[in-house]
Amino acid sequence: MRPCELPPDPDLLQWLDRQARQVCDPVARLRYLRQALDCPQTIITERRPRAVLMPIVVSLLLLASPAPTGSGAAAPAWHPTPLTAPARQAAPLWLVERTDAFEQYSNGLRVERDFLTAGELRRPRWAPRHEQDGAQPPDPAGIVFHASENDPAPFSPEQNVRLKREGRALLAWVRQHRLYHYLVDRFGVVHRILEDEQRAHHAGQSLWADGRWIYLDLNESFLGVCFEASTTGPEPPQLSPAQLRAGRALLEMLRARYRIAAENCVTHAQVSINPANRRIGYHTDWADGFPFAELGLPDNYARLLPSMLLFGFEADDLYARRAGARLREALELGRLEVARQAQAGGLSLARYRRWQQERYRQACLRCRGVKESSP
Repeated sequence: MRPCELPPDPDLLQWLDRQARQVCDPVARLRYLRQALDCPQTIITERRPRAVLMPIVVSLLLLASPAPTGSGAAAPAWHPTPLTAPARQAAPLWLVERTDAFEQYSNGLRVERDFLTAGELRRPRWAPRHEQDGAQPPDPAGIVFHASENDPAPFSPEQNVRLKREGRALLAWVRQHRLYHYLVDRFGVVHRILEDEQRAHHAGQSLWADGRWIYLDLNESFLGVCFEASTTGPEPPQLSPAQLRAGRALLEMLRARYRIAAENCVTHAQVSINPANRRIGYHTDWADGFPFAELGLPDNYARLLPSMLLFGFEADDLYARRAGARLREALELGRLEVARQAQAGGLSLARYRRWQQERYRQACLRCRGVKESSP
């Protein structure tokens, strides 16, 4: 094992200890710990001010209770992909300089602050997946990727004046409505709209879950990152090379600073819901074509949707048509998994979904400020 260049963070050691305890074989446990520590720890030398956090924890009994059964056999709980390790890189990453005009980071990322505005503090709303888990999730816990869905001009030198004009108009609109934390324009310039501890109106009615926590309002728990792009046209959405470079540097900084797990970096289409009709995807931007690999992430389109598996939401034909091949495959696997859980509990699929939906309703009632009204 190579010696670590920096002493491991106490929070990281606690996290590794919890993960290692799940490995029964002592040899395998030792191998896991050696591999996990065989890397320098990424640091951020300047931390953001500590926000006023008000995590509202949903009833543990509600979320841990087994489904009602018709034959006395409880339906096995869905076990998502295990929580990935906190983001760590080979080289330290830090804030080099911050002025009223910009932020400069050691990985080359520059964030412009010319459209910065003020917002209210986020109030994270989450629930532990396991009753015995007394820890709290990172804050922010994840990132939701958005498309601006404006009608951008062709990306060519002849359209330079129009591209700049449209970009400034979009930034003014986003600032006025406090829509995102960051916006990456067509030229790859990253603009900060809100400070990370403030609430952006980016996700609407939404939910997501990882291996340890369920998040019931991503406006409160996740950061919103928007790319100036359209996903509604006849052609597949495509980011400019400059946007890809800037987006990768921005994601690298955010994951390092807040230890955001890769599985919690998802698109708006994956987390958006409509509680009024129990459908997934009230908003469908980036239902297809998001460049996960180019931004250094696994293909999160392959992840089964927690809204379907935990709370009985369904995907309609419009959502399926907007979805790409990988997301459609995840929808089909999700349907099969829900049917399997219902059968394991001795329930009809309709009755099992009604139980899931009641579970969601009770979760919302126990989360102050989370309403069931349509988006």
